[in-house]
Amino acid sequence: MNGGRGAEPPRLVLWRGLLVPVQFPYLNVLLQGRPQHRMDEFSVRHPQMERGRRAKLFAPFDALDGYGDSIREKDAVYVDRITLDDSEKAELNRRLSILRTLTRSSRQVRAHPVIVTATYYVLCTDEYSFACGKRGQYKTVTGPAQKVDLEESRTLTVSGVSVPLDDLFSLSAQDPRLFRALSEES
Repeated sequence: MNGGRGAEPPRLVLWRGLLVPVQFPYLNVLLQGRPQHRMDEFSVRHPQMERGRRAKLFAPFDALDGYGDSIREKDAVYVDRITLDDSEKAELNRRLSILRTLTRSSRQVRAHPVIVTATYYVLCTDEYSFACGKRGQYKTVTGPAQKVDLEESRTLTVSGVSVPLDDLFSLSAQDPRLFRALSEES
């Protein structure tokens, strides 16, 4: 042993906030920095590219369009639909009727937008998945409520997304007093 002395720590050089070991084989190139071309023949033929365009050169190349998305879809977790009991259905219907009165006309919607969060069930439609037609996912959309149609299409429209009322799981307002206050006035 070295007579009780520990190994000597490696010597380091500070470069742009990073500690680089002195033994780094390209330390001299690193310390020189980027080559500077100021009005020489090279800079005239090859002007410096802006950073955003330069980054595109190093972006990954996707030879098969949509392949990455389809692989990510296979990682999706599908669950069984949760059945609401009668009291939960009644509360959901009460909230929908209150929201319907607040969104009767498009003028009323524009003048006083009501921000809601709707959670709904979407059945799996991927024909190559084991869950196709049997299981699904719960999705959430938040935004201004635009329309509640209780008769014809039986949908709730939030931020342009039409949610079938049969698939609606929960509905809440950004202002939690909204459903409570209007129900007490009725």
